Amino acid sequence: MKTELKLPALATAHSHAFQRGMRGGAQRPKAGLPRRRGAAADDFWTWRGLMYQLANSLTPESIGHVSRVAFRELRHAGVRTVGEFHYVHHQPNGTPYEQRTLLSEAVIAAAKAEGLRIALLRVAYHRAGAGRPADAMQARFCDPSVDAILSDVESLRAKYKDDPDVRIGIAPHSVRAVPPEWLAPLAEYAARHGLPFHMHVSEQTREIEECVAETGRRPVELLADRGVLSPRFVAVHATHLTDTEARLLGEARAFACICATTERDLGDGLPDLSALRTSGARLCTGIDSHVITDPFEDMRSLETHERLRTKTRVTFSSERSPAEQLWREGSIEGAEACGFADTGGSVILRRDHPTLDLVSDDLLLDAVVFGGGPSLVDRIDVTT
Repeated sequence: MKTELKLPALATAHSHAFQRGMRGGAQRPKAGLPRRRGAAADDFWTWRGLMYQLANSLTPESIGHVSRVAFRELRHAGVRTVGEFHYVHHQPNGTPYEQRTLLSEAVIAAAKAEGLRIALLRVAYHRAGAGRPADAMQARFCDPSVDAILSDVESLRAKYKDDPDVRIGIAPHSVRAVPPEWLAPLAEYAARHGLPFHMHVSEQTREIEECVAETGRRPVELLADRGVLSPRFVAVHATHLTDTEARLLGEARAFACICATTERDLGDGLPDLSALRTSGARLCTGIDSHVITDPFEDMRSLETHERLRTKTRVTFSSERSPAEQLWREGSIEGAEACGFADTGGSVILRRDHPTLDLVSDDLLLDAVVFGGGPSLVDRIDVTT
């Protein structure tokens, strides 16, 4: 009998590390926070109000500390690679720090200190929505121009160009937060330099409605029109897509990064993963808000949530077994979405863990994917 199981190290392609500081603090309805007319007492938008409060309390020291806590937990759960969707850039009033990339560098240092590889996805953010300037709570996320954003990207690329454990990418926050005319120049820069290009896409129906009102196009249609879609593009969430939008992602061989444990915490809804798989889009996973650190659950939810949505079992066919395909999406595909050519090492799982009692060696991976969790992880062996 095997004494341990060696698998490609896991990757989480979408993280907001500072939100680890919200764990447990956003699980009760909160009075007095903004919400949509007619909405339930607590929804995504009230959660966002709490998140803004945390974001505006951060200092360079505290963002480094909370990021280390988040990344340490990821490492213990078998993760080697993280895509950090980083949008807290400036001082709370929106004034840049003298060292403009100070907070980005604090997050990168935290990841490296905890043994992770990181894709620092420098977020572009400019407005509250179509025709609405950013409000005071969003000021430290925002930049006045594409040039200001790309200047920071250039600085980060120069600083980490020789670091094998760091990638720099670009991430327009969403069609809500970035003017349509910014999309093409940001995408062109990323294409010219081969950078990962990530974006929140269709997480909330309100985002879609506002995009259609402003542009006459749904979000993925707009991105296709502006030349954004490519094999380096990662659509985060992709919760409310039409079949046409799924097809556009598939034709581009783009990724959809599903963040199941956050999406269900926020009540976002269930994406149509069957349409994405059929279209040829590639799937990967993300922890997003760090409401729980369980990359095994993020991975298997690509199948179990689709079973709930379709009321069937084994919702996709592949040359691989379901467990093999899901592990690939939770490791190899996630690392590639972050700009790395490999997983950077192996995760070693304990064969003697009670979870795997009574499981034959030929069914180990199936048992790990559909019944396992971070307690199985013994260590990560790093590729050097």
